[in-house]
Amino acid sequence: MALKAVHVSDLPNLDQVPDNVALNFCATRFCNGVNGDSDEVKGSFKFPKFVVMGHRGTGMNMLQSPDKRMKSIKENTILAFNAATNFPLDFIEFDVQRRTFCRKQKKTYLLQVTKDECPVIFHDNFILTQEKGLIVQKRVTDLSLEEFLSYGPQKEPGKVGKPMFRKLKDGRIFEWNVEKDAPLCTLEEAFEKVDHSIGFNIELKFDDQIDYEEEQLSHILKVILQVVFKHAKDRPIFFSSFQPDAALLIRKLQSTYPVFFLTNGGAQTYTDVRRCSLDEAIKVCLVGGLQGIVSEVKAIFKNPGVLARIKECKLSLVTYGELNNVPEVVFLQRLMGVEGVIVDLVEEITEAVTDLISNVNGEEESLFGEDGKMILKTNLEISKDELSFLFTKLIPELIQSN
Repeated sequence: MALKAVHVSDLPNLDQVPDNVALNFCATRFCNGVNGDSDEVKGSFKFPKFVVMGHRGTGMNMLQSPDKRMKSIKENTILAFNAATNFPLDFIEFDVQRRTFCRKQKKTYLLQVTKDECPVIFHDNFILTQEKGLIVQKRVTDLSLEEFLSYGPQKEPGKVGKPMFRKLKDGRIFEWNVEKDAPLCTLEEAFEKVDHSIGFNIELKFDDQIDYEEEQLSHILKVILQVVFKHAKDRPIFFSSFQPDAALLIRKLQSTYPVFFLTNGGAQTYTDVRRCSLDEAIKVCLVGGLQGIVSEVKAIFKNPGVLARIKECKLSLVTYGELNNVPEVVFLQRLMGVEGVIVDLVEEITEAVTDLISNVNGEEESLFGEDGKMILKTNLEISKDELSFLFTKLIPELIQSN
């Protein structure tokens, strides 16, 4: 199998990825869920095969991007989730928040339960609209369910919702215009209305600016778990969170579903040291009995030696990030032993991943031996020169350009 060379100059901001890049992979859906025949997840966990997951459905919305594919369907909506099921995905990833009122006191936030308390699916901490020509933002967790659902398209015919805007990390604000818009939704709606064959990677969202007490976290997580246990049935599910205490606590509260710790691998510095590196992420998993790590993909390529340590600790590894929209990057991770990828360009990547799994002899492809040293053990039609190009040229340039 010859690899198509993708030059960094063709991907200046990783906003646009060639449509015609193709590799041979395989991603067929799970039949029996991620937990096998057991009702509980005990000790180490491993996906039965390489998995592909749709980020917020069919991909996150990058409103600033010139690439129309990044503004195709409204992210984190029932429409996006069901559209994702049209492709050979194993999971969709989405962000769950629980609405509460917050008030600051003694440098912490006290969370008070609203009367209509309900977990909702939304990524950003704040939701923006326009009132009398001015942009107004409100914290999602400060809204009632009725207020939250009043933003964007409405389910009732003839009813007009509040226009939505999104604020980027650099402060720029864009009107939330996509080709196919859709109403916001709750976690319960996702369970009821999304094709049951697709798995859920439920990211538990918490605001970095809020200090949570264990009692507060416990209450939030229990509300979410009530919905999950009531509606999950045999749907494949695993939890993930950037908030280490939340990840550890949800592992204590239940043993049915795997829990993964999310990390950007050191790309950003946090006051909580547990969030500052992959080594710290490994420690969190080992201390709390978590099943795996979801890492920003660049951290893996900058420190590939960490893969051996993750495997030694019998942890699973999934990656996220814009580099996962490049098929060659996904291909290389498969060889390195990464177990799954979260992607935005769902159609392109699943097409690229359609025909690979094991070779004809049933042997697993691998780039690393048991001692952690790099080897080339694969029957795929890829030359050492092509592999060298990926490791020494393409990947480093993509990381630097992004």
